[in-house]
Amino acid sequence: MDDTTTQTAIDALNKIMELELAGVVKYTHYSLMIYGYNRIPIVSWLKGNAAEGLTHAHKAGELVTLLGGHPSLKIGPLLETQQHDIGDILRESLEQEKVALTAYYELLHLAEGQSVLLEEYAREMIVQEELHLDEVNKMLRRPGSIDSFKA
Repeated sequence: MDDTTTQTAIDALNKIMELELAGVVKYTHYSLMIYGYNRIPIVSWLKGNAAEGLTHAHKAGELVTLLGGHPSLKIGPLLETQQHDIGDILRESLEQEKVALTAYYELLHLAEGQSVLLEEYAREMIVQEELHLDEVNKMLRRPGSIDSFKA
């Protein structure tokens, strides 16, 4: 990759890192705001997502340094909606994951034909994010429904 493309890739990876770190904060917050009969499995799921987000952020940061860049200390947008119903939390999670998925697709388009390493990384993360989106979508469906959740 030339210097301009490398810097653009570093910027894209830093954006991913910031989004993933925002996800860590959001999922941690959400895990504290769950109440009711199904609290334990949902809290566990949310904590798992927070841990996964931290792993994803670290992986993006490692690639930033591999390319000779400096990992960002920023965190992506953290808007508090004050909506703490489980459905509201899952819908917010769905939106967060869609934003992250878009960032990974942007990296993939940038890396195509430029870096097999970044292409494969982006593809791997896209697969994980799309599977996660499907998981959230299924959680938002009415029991017994096979139709995808539509926001």
